[in-house]
Amino acid sequence: MLFDFAAIDPAERYKLLVGCVVPRPIALVSTRDAAGRRNAAPFSFFNVFSHEPAIVALGVEQRGPGAPKDTVANIRATREFVVNLVDEAMGEAMNVCAIAFETGVDEFAEAGLTAVPSARVGAPRIAESPVALECRLMEELRFGDSGARSLVVGEVVAMQVRDGIVDAAGRVDTRALNLVGRFGGGGAYVRLTDPFEIERLTPAAWFARKR
Repeated sequence: MLFDFAAIDPAERYKLLVGCVVPRPIALVSTRDAAGRRNAAPFSFFNVFSHEPAIVALGVEQRGPGAPKDTVANIRATREFVVNLVDEAMGEAMNVCAIAFETGVDEFAEAGLTAVPSARVGAPRIAESPVALECRLMEELRFGDSGARSLVVGEVVAMQVRDGIVDAAGRVDTRALNLVGRFGGGGAYVRLTDPFEIERLTPAAWFARKR
């Protein structure tokens, strides 16, 4: 079945994209504004794109014409943010942070999350998160009518991981993170508890297998 994106409206495109591109990692982004007021909001249009430099990107839609979400407004003001990854224990709190509160409402307080100082940026991180990526803004790209969507590109300048998750060789016990991801739209999420492995092949191994 072909879907011509030039012939369907944005709501239909959204349903198709979020229903097929799964699971998506969740960035619970913590920021502060120029006055120091803190904010936390989740985004699943998010991923890591490079390790040298270490780059993450967020896709953020405006509240309305000319009205950026608090996350983007705060990043523009301070050029800093923290991506806090979400484990299953944080699911309900993350959902509270997704509520469209008025500017100035403290999502940390509403969701019962603990703000702690970051090491390299001024924005707080979330103590309950198993992983926090401290980021500085590299670039913001704006798309759509009146810049309706921002692609926020940040450099990871520090990473905090819960004790006991990374071994002496620097390998992460991914299963121990117990992260959740977005699974489609609405209230659908997925647990990452059923991994499997496929052997990575070299060219020599592949051609040997074909003999």
